Amino acid sequence: MAPPDNDALWARALVKSYDGSPALRGVSLAAREGEILAVTGPRGCGKSTLLNCLSGQLLPDDGEVWFHSIPVHTLNASSRERLRRERFGWIGTEPHLVPELTVRENAALPLLLGGASHKAAALAAQEWLERLDVADCARRRPAELLQAQRQRVAIARALVTRPAVLFADEPTAPLHCADRGQVLRILTTVSRSHRITIVLATNDDEVTACADRTVALLDGRAAADAGERSRVTAGANGSLQEGAQDAQHTADAEPETAAPASAVAAGSTASAPPTAPPTATTATGREGADRCSASA
Repeated sequence: MAPPDNDALWARALVKSYDGSPALRGVSLAAREGEILAVTGPRGCGKSTLLNCLSGQLLPDDGEVWFHSIPVHTLNASSRERLRRERFGWIGTEPHLVPELTVRENAALPLLLGGASHKAAALAAQEWLERLDVADCARRRPAELLQAQRQRVAIARALVTRPAVLFADEPTAPLHCADRGQVLRILTTVSRSHRITIVLATNDDEVTACADRTVALLDGRAAADAGERSRVTAGANGSLQEGAQDAQHTADAEPETAAPASAVAAGSTASAPPTAPPTATTATGREGADRCSASA
């Protein structure tokens, strides 16, 4: 049985190790379409590894990742690359712009790689550069920009295709307070207006406040959602335990969920996934997201 229609991204019992050292120990989560999910935890807890597995950049050693009805964990490398290019967006701590290209060309690159005309790609790129207040840099090279400006260009590049799911690994880390607030408002508005699922890794309280729900990782495991009091806890064996009583005992931790919408991918023969874990929206997270989008 496939996950519910509103669960755009779903993962079960993810396990991943590096040279025998466990990074993920049976993490399970689900994210609805248009939801903003924050993944928090101390350095080395598995946040980046989780995002890489969910986005298909890494294959888990064990467990499943589903994007709607597409089993990401069974796709070959070319199919996963196509999925990332057409349906996913990525923002990292470092912008990783192409130094030889102009700012506009960098922002338009995903559309050009997807076969869009130069004119259409340039217009779409310019729109996002304007929304992120770097349109005046459109003809400049990345080396001529400040770090905060380069990060804004990277965010424009990630959004130019209007992805179903946007993965963001510490997206505001290089930004000053004012810049960070503006970027958060834009991300929140985009999620609401375009039904983009956003899964972000962060330790920034301001970023977390804009999320609908929060998943706290510790030593590669996901803790229960303190806000919901009844979310899921996942153990290394991948089993799921539900209920308010378990969540009450972990009230200082937080939940699980993941990201977004529609897709196309070739070459999979996997069977449909089992029923996804239940999802819910914390009132506190929703209020924070509403506050973040109020002035956007």
